[in-house]
Amino acid sequence: MKMREIPFEVPRKIFEDAEEHYYDNLTKHFVAIHQIKFHGKMREMALTYDRKKEVVELITRHPIQPYQKHGRIRLGRWEKA
Repeated sequence: MKMREIPFEVPRKIFEDAEEHYYDNLTKHFVAIHQIKFHGKMREMALTYDRKKEVVELITRHPIQPYQKHGRIRLGRWEKA
């Protein structure tokens, strides 16, 4: 988060407000996608996480390009969770 200058509260906002949640068949993690203001622009952000009983463990978060998201869905790597 420090390297990409992502504010501390952003991952929680992505997770709580995301309308798109996927399961990544390659990495075996869940992915939440949410559009948020990042570096002065509205960007889609991906939040990778795991669910362990009643705990959500955040793995990584990063900006994602529309072609990346659509490609992963089209190829079946990501499926709706």
